Amino acid sequence: MHRLARPLIDQYQRDMPLSLTPWADMAHELGVTETEVMQALDSMLDEGLITRAGPVFNHHKAGASTLVALAIAPSRVAEAVTWLNAQPGINHNYEREHFFNLWCVATASDAESLTRVTDQIRARFPEAPMLDLPMDAQYHIDLAFPIDWDPQTEAQPC
Repeated sequence: MHRLARPLIDQYQRDMPLSLTPWADMAHELGVTETEVMQALDSMLDEGLITRAGPVFNHHKAGASTLVALAIAPSRVAEAVTWLNAQPGINHNYEREHFFNLWCVATASDAESLTRVTDQIRARFPEAPMLDLPMDAQYHIDLAFPIDWDPQTEAQPC
């Protein structure tokens, strides 16, 4: 793991600098160069430690989003995950133990663009039943946690 992985994850899971130069701002706060921050993030992406680096925002205020559930043949899950991870309109995906076994969040700048994203998913996996599940109510689930947190010795962080 890159030496900057822990400080980057611990300090920027929340509160990523909102500026024109976020990587430089992070570098300044950590006492390293912007290049070192970018190399550390690239390394963590390559290692699969993180899947993306960027802010999280309310898609309904800044565009459109939906939850997509796919029933992908188990033999094609890895292929589907790789393809989904490469799509600019997909911000994360996860496998579930269910008939609909691969879920993802699709985002776009507006409803028409979001339809194009879901249409691309349907076209790529025409054999897979798909549910388009737009959000009716918003819930905030904070999934950030200290990377050094030890569940054996410490209470769960709030």
